[in-house]
Amino acid sequence: MKKNKFIVSTIILIIGGFITKILSMVIKIVMTRLVGTEGIGLYMLVNPTFMLFIAICTLGLPTAISKLVSEDKRNNKKLVFSSLFLIIIINIFVMLFIFLFAKFISNNLLHENRTYYSIIAIALVLPFISISGILRGYFFGKQRMFPHVLSNVLEDVTRLISIILFTPFFLLKGLEFAVAFLILSNIISELTSIFILFFFLPKNFKLYKKDIIPSLSNIKDILEISLPTTGSRLIGTIGMFFEPIILTFFLIKSGFSNQYILNEYGILNGYVMPLILLPSFFTGAISQALLPIVSNGYANKHYKYTRNKIKQAIFISLLIGIPATIIFVLIPEIPLKLIFNTNEGITYIKVLAPICLLHYIQSPLTVSLQAMGKSNSAMMGTLVGMILRTIILIICCLFKLGIYGLIIASCVNILYVTIHHIIKVKQLI
Repeated sequence: MKKNKFIVSTIILIIGGFITKILSMVIKIVMTRLVGTEGIGLYMLVNPTFMLFIAICTLGLPTAISKLVSEDKRNNKKLVFSSLFLIIIINIFVMLFIFLFAKFISNNLLHENRTYYSIIAIALVLPFISISGILRGYFFGKQRMFPHVLSNVLEDVTRLISIILFTPFFLLKGLEFAVAFLILSNIISELTSIFILFFFLPKNFKLYKKDIIPSLSNIKDILEISLPTTGSRLIGTIGMFFEPIILTFFLIKSGFSNQYILNEYGILNGYVMPLILLPSFFTGAISQALLPIVSNGYANKHYKYTRNKIKQAIFISLLIGIPATIIFVLIPEIPLKLIFNTNEGITYIKVLAPICLLHYIQSPLTVSLQAMGKSNSAMMGTLVGMILRTIILIICCLFKLGIYGLIIASCVNILYVTIHHIIKVKQLI
């Protein structure tokens, strides 16, 4: 029964992931066509800041909720409301921080005053993403994947429609306002997701006063899992946050123009990385289905079963990743032209694709460590990898390698983190 549940969950998530990935690519194409390379460059410049604040606001709580619900040893309603209490407190402080320091981040860190309105938009979006994440964590823990898939699909459809309808209006006011709206459109899409997830709550669902009151023991259990998970994610997002700042500072110091940086950074993060990471929706789906399975199996000391599930997840990830890598290395111009209607970034794809094959198995390995209660190990691997990435990025920029400095640094990071996680998982099972 467990085997069937894992396979069924994985298939549902893969199908859903495939649909949402297509929708995401359509959204990316529409965004590119509407705001152009410069607009996408601005969007990508502010995106690491967006990811950083999402990591801070969600605090790894969706993963913690998923793990604790899957163990089926606690009052799930109390778990969810305890996490919502934490989320609300964190979001209030983060929003106030953003409102106070948006100008500083825009002018002094990103060196682009047109990102100011986008940073303000981030603050408004964060609570909706955080609440949606908690609800998703609950359904993952219950291994009910269909509500998650349906909410994701409808969320993307809603966002796509809103971008098509309203972006031209904001473009009339200026490119910076249009880019800010691309971020604000997440409010509409996340609200859609929240409504859908509420619809799938059990029909006999009843809420009592005692369920709403936060439990200190639940908060303690949640934080024991969420903090190391957040640490790992924060390291990655902090690294991504400082990436454009470091890149801009050292490349300008080395004689590169701001226009070159904005253009090439936009190509790399707007076209190249989304294309290369396209198979990640499969590995992401596999990882999501894997978390409650590994968590339950490891907690009940079914080590052989757990090991087999992790191996199965890695095998499926490679089965998807290898053909994709071959296409990206041999004929990158075809998917690039087909999806983005551009030939820019072909050389970047050929360099990155072979290394990104390892990235496809990184997600199941990270989730396995988290599910086995070893989030600290995942966090340390991510930390060292990010330090290596940053040092190499600075050195390559000083050697005037341009955007290739970022590509080389990314490759080293992927190699180190994946090998580290493989070793740690092997030690555990």
